[in-house]
Amino acid sequence: MGNNNERIKGAAEEAMGNVKQGVGNLIGNEQMQAEGKATELKGEARQEAAKAAERGEGLMEEVGGNIKQGIGNLIGNEQMEAEGKATELKGEARQKANQ
Repeated sequence: MGNNNERIKGAAEEAMGNVKQGVGNLIGNEQMQAEGKATELKGEARQEAAKAAERGEGLMEEVGGNIKQGIGNLIGNEQMEAEGKATELKGEARQKANQ
């Protein structure tokens, strides 16, 4: 849940930066425009970092599921094999959702 909170905070930061930039443009304040742009970029970076962390977690799930599936196959445990496949697919989906 932490990564989702970071994405939300990043989106809010980005939006605040856009507003500050807009106000700076409207009143002709270059410093406010620059501060708004910096805030916007900080928010974008926060969102990208959260997405990268989610992709990493998804990769770990995928690999773990693949290993569990292989062990289940090796020992003839169909339930373990199915659970491993489900975890692998969950990890793949997490990675795709955070590209």
